[in-house]
Amino acid sequence: MERRSLIKMMGVATAAATTSLIAGKASAQDKIVIALIPGLTADGFYVTMHKGAEAAAKATGAELIYQGAAEWNVSLQVPILDAIIAKKPHAILIAPNDKVQLIEPLRKANDAGIAVVCVDTFIGTGVFQTGAGDADFPISYVASDNVLGGRMAARALAKAIGEKGKVYVSNVKPGISTTDQREEGFKDEMKNFPGVEVLETQFNDDDANKAAAQFQAVLGRVPDLAGVFGANLFSASGAANGAKQAGVAGKVKMAGFDAPESIVAQLKDGTFELTIAQHPAEIGYFGFMAAYAHVTGNPAPTAIGTGFSVMTAANIDDPNINKYLYKSE
Repeated sequence: MERRSLIKMMGVATAAATTSLIAGKASAQDKIVIALIPGLTADGFYVTMHKGAEAAAKATGAELIYQGAAEWNVSLQVPILDAIIAKKPHAILIAPNDKVQLIEPLRKANDAGIAVVCVDTFIGTGVFQTGAGDADFPISYVASDNVLGGRMAARALAKAIGEKGKVYVSNVKPGISTTDQREEGFKDEMKNFPGVEVLETQFNDDDANKAAAQFQAVLGRVPDLAGVFGANLFSASGAANGAKQAGVAGKVKMAGFDAPESIVAQLKDGTFELTIAQHPAEIGYFGFMAAYAHVTGNPAPTAIGTGFSVMTAANIDDPNINKYLYKSE
């Protein structure tokens, strides 16, 4: 994925916001309306992304519609998408709940002349505007580099367990683009540590209680379990709770992905060795700006890579790090 500095992207965003509207996309009299459909609403990651989109809407004078489901569920997200399409916004930002099942529902938006921007997750391969494949119609994909995030988690976890031992990935379900990539990066990087054995992935359906039960089941089979990588918030927190219930918190090392405010205490008490914090406010901001640029007849990057930060007990009190904690409200 193309990676750009924050300063450079701010320049792109500012140019998009200040350039006059061009005929054929939206007239100067139009009120630009852009919708954001999160992966789910009950998650600090998407609450923070919403704040970033709100900041972009305020900067441009455009209107932001925000609507989503309370849980990660394709059958709930598609009706919301259909309802948004019926409102005929100029563009839709969406974190698709599935990279295959959302292709056709999003094609309806594209066919209706509504620009589509994928944020956080994607459809198809996530490579857009190539003229190839049946899912390249979104104008842009804005997200963290999830493969790299998985690699960084693997390196840190390997170091924490002395580069030897058995570990597993606690993941949501196959078919979610971001968590698929994090697992991919983690497993690929672990090949560089021959003393580490990666066990079978445990899929928890985004249920922290299920992730906790799975941890205890794996520990029962593998009493010398050394570490776990939780590929998203619920996977990581669930596995960590399972470790606490089994009395092995801190002994079995945990690497998480995502950074709710509650992670601070868990880093400080040793429940987690580290967590990878994305920058969801930047995803929301730049996703909105890419859509705004396109709608107003200006070029928009087909891929925008936002950053992430590695949080540990040693750096979590640093204002330059803890500012990336996800806000719950």
